[in-house]
Amino acid sequence: MNGAFDSYESIKKWKDNHIHNYGSNTIELNKFHDEMMKSASKVALFHLEKNSGAPPCDFTWFITGSGGRIEQGIISDQDHGLVYEEKSERASKYFSALGEELSKGLHLIGYPYCEGNVMSSNPLWCKSLDDWKKQLVHWMDEKSWESIRFLQIFYDCRSIVGNDAFIKELKNTIFEYRNTNPKLLQRFMDNIQHIKHSVGPLGQIYVEQSGQYEGCIDLKKAAFLPYVNAIRLLAMKEGIIETSTLERITILSKKDPYQQEMLYYKKNFEKLLEYRRLLFASAESYDDVHYLNIKKMTKEEKREIKLILKDGKKLHQYVQGIIDKGCLE
Repeated sequence: MNGAFDSYESIKKWKDNHIHNYGSNTIELNKFHDEMMKSASKVALFHLEKNSGAPPCDFTWFITGSGGRIEQGIISDQDHGLVYEEKSERASKYFSALGEELSKGLHLIGYPYCEGNVMSSNPLWCKSLDDWKKQLVHWMDEKSWESIRFLQIFYDCRSIVGNDAFIKELKNTIFEYRNTNPKLLQRFMDNIQHIKHSVGPLGQIYVEQSGQYEGCIDLKKAAFLPYVNAIRLLAMKEGIIETSTLERITILSKKDPYQQEMLYYKKNFEKLLEYRRLLFASAESYDDVHYLNIKKMTKEEKREIKLILKDGKKLHQYVQGIIDKGCLE
């Protein structure tokens, strides 16, 4: 890995020339993305320091979404935020500018802007540690769909540059709140209640009926999200700070109540990652990595993906039963 990039353009060139060397392994691919983002942060800080000096206090830059869960594909958009230690006007001004620079830099090296604006350039995702704590409590107090969605996004974050202790401290804020407010988990459950029906009563797989992806299923919505959302909720219930869905499943599988169930679902999720890895090879756009063409699959592959889709719904119902029971205790 070349660690001496002096511009976003040089990072993009390296990324474009080497990323396909890592497409066959999800973990290695995500390590590659991490290195690209760390390099982008060095260039961003260099630009900031030319005009504004060194950072005024300790901070951490975190990534979330598929990057936070170590599940990025070859083409991935950007999801990230900033936490800084000092609550002051000068810190706010500095890190606001750094957030803008980071978003711009990532875009220049090939990470599309987040359509949901989950980026350090958005004041909602760039705050002091103290203000982050207040914002998390506000999101947990509030019962809106959007607040719970933001909490889910934050819960998948991991530090990529800076002081990781800030992220652990903020996640502990969530655990402490959950301990005294068990209904919080039910609100999370309500938020992920809707699961897109992907298998019909006669066993047919529902596919896109028209457009560019006619005959395909949206792997992200139909298959990944039921697993990711359900496992995240169990992780939050059990105080698991790790962000990777596979790692969360592994930790849960060592706990008595979940052992057998988790070992089964772990195999399904590993197969899902493998299907998406195969999609990467021919992907030309961000959307391409999400659509699986059923017509091109073998009979055995269709049977396997159908089982994974059905099991995603079963996992969701299994977790719902656990949360419902927990909220009555």
